[in-house]
Amino acid sequence: MNVLVIDYAQDDPVKCTSRKMIRMGLATEVSRKFHASSAMLVLNPFAEIVLSPPDSSAKAVLAIDCSWNQAREVFFKKLGGKHRRLPLLLAANPTNYSRLGMLSSVEAVAATLFVVGEESDAEKCLSLYKWGPTFLTLNRDPLVEYSKAESEDAVRVIEREYFGQFLEGRKE
Repeated sequence: MNVLVIDYAQDDPVKCTSRKMIRMGLATEVSRKFHASSAMLVLNPFAEIVLSPPDSSAKAVLAIDCSWNQAREVFFKKLGGKHRRLPLLLAANPTNYSRLGMLSSVEAVAATLFVVGEESDAEKCLSLYKWGPTFLTLNRDPLVEYSKAESEDAVRVIEREYFGQFLEGRKE
């Protein structure tokens, strides 16, 4: 699956995981004016539909790298594509370590690749950082179960099994 990135350059460039994926040839940068085709997954933490294995038919995944502080503004622009939110996972990046859903771009891309059956590509992305394998350690069990789910509804059930205590009071 091709990985595309729109980088809004809102974070510290030294810590920007999407920049490193681009430099290492694991992703391709596209313009902020890019419009995703209907065959492309757009990772959007505010999307209503949850990523699931049936999304493996997508041709590419688009990650939008922006500051979490400005994410709402960025993600409500018209980008096209199939917007998906990732199933819940714990961050391993040093900035948001162990925080639910606060993934870096490389973690989000790796999680997407894992869920759609491209585990070796997910591991390749995570290998760019010494903390990368920790992401798999923290999330191995839910990732494996998400990757075996037959539908979005099944993924939501798995989310509740692993992270139900965190979902209480959250609007889905």
